[in-house]
Amino acid sequence: MTDALARRIEDRRDDLVALTQDLVRIPTRNPPGENYREICAALEARLTPRGFAGAWIRAEGAPGDSAAYPRWNIVARREGARPGPCVHFNGHTDVVTLGDGWTRDPFGGAVEGDRIYGRGTCDMKGGLAAAIVAAEAFIDEHPGFAGAIEISGTADEESGGYGGVAHLAREGWFAPGRVDHVIIPEPLGKDRICLGHRGAWWAEIETLGEIAHGSMPFLGDCAVRHMGAVLAAFEAELFPALAARRTEMPVIPDGARQATMNLNALHGGEPARGPGDTSLPACNVPDRCTLQIDRRVLIEEGVDAAAAEIGALLERLKETRPGFDYRLREINRVIPSMTPEDAPVVTTLRAAIADTLGAEAAFVASPGSYDQKHIDRIGALRNCVAYGPGILELAHKPDEWVGITDMRDSARVMGRVLERLLLP
Repeated sequence: MTDALARRIEDRRDDLVALTQDLVRIPTRNPPGENYREICAALEARLTPRGFAGAWIRAEGAPGDSAAYPRWNIVARREGARPGPCVHFNGHTDVVTLGDGWTRDPFGGAVEGDRIYGRGTCDMKGGLAAAIVAAEAFIDEHPGFAGAIEISGTADEESGGYGGVAHLAREGWFAPGRVDHVIIPEPLGKDRICLGHRGAWWAEIETLGEIAHGSMPFLGDCAVRHMGAVLAAFEAELFPALAARRTEMPVIPDGARQATMNLNALHGGEPARGPGDTSLPACNVPDRCTLQIDRRVLIEEGVDAAAAEIGALLERLKETRPGFDYRLREINRVIPSMTPEDAPVVTTLRAAIADTLGAEAAFVASPGSYDQKHIDRIGALRNCVAYGPGILELAHKPDEWVGITDMRDSARVMGRVLERLLLP
């Protein structure tokens, strides 16, 4: 990194903190998808005076998009002085629900020592702020750069990205030739390059029974008991099989290098009573029980095989358990994604980390998916990675925080990437 650009980024430390706080103080909780317009407006107001042209794109028709909660995205582009490649920094603007256990204002952006606290500081408004500051400092230091810089703020990553990057990819915003290099500042650590992520298969299993009076359950067929048989088969057969499978992908943390499945939601029988409801339940044998599963898939397995394995288990139960019947519905699938280690954005980032931090970059993969899947699979652009400040294990936790020094160092790395890619 040129000393001048390093100084410019260091001089913007207070601005980096303030920008992160400004973004965190816009509560963009998803679901339901709040304040997307407001955060797009804030990004546009920040970037337009610095020569970026902002385009607003609403993902009409995407899951979750509605008049009450429109899925707004912004792509801001700054053209250089001459033709050249385009480097795109993509940051999702949504954050997850708060949960219990906070000891600080989740949307306050409090600074304590070297940390900024708040929902989204780590995942990933701190990373988006670092990319913005890096780009602004680079433009000020090198106004005659070649190519273009883009910064996007996109919706719904926390719920799959279909109202954000997936929509933009379908509309051609990540088409190879229009965009050449993509960096997503997810919180994987300032000395790590995230090459990709595991796949996922979300599904709903419904066991079927027959309703009857609860005092005479022998006249009905309990769907909850049938679901109990499904759970027992998972424990006896499926979970041990998953635990025995390991991937060559550099997934972190280590426990995620095996195939996993989470039982995401379970309900059978009478609807759950709401707050203040003092009514008593009816005496019924439940004729429906539903289970949502979240199966994380290794690249060596494949999503089709993971789905077929669960389908085969259910078929065996149908053959052996009297009265057992079920429905299996796919909710969503994500194909595993891995960018090659010799891709241009990877080698450039690796060199920039060495130049800036004096460290050998570690290659990692994410246990969960993120928006790289859409840039890869829909946009057909494989030159994409995640790189940004933050500790992955803090994502979605109470008292989430991001380190200010880590943000600064990541901004320095991103600035060096821009120097390596956009200077003659």
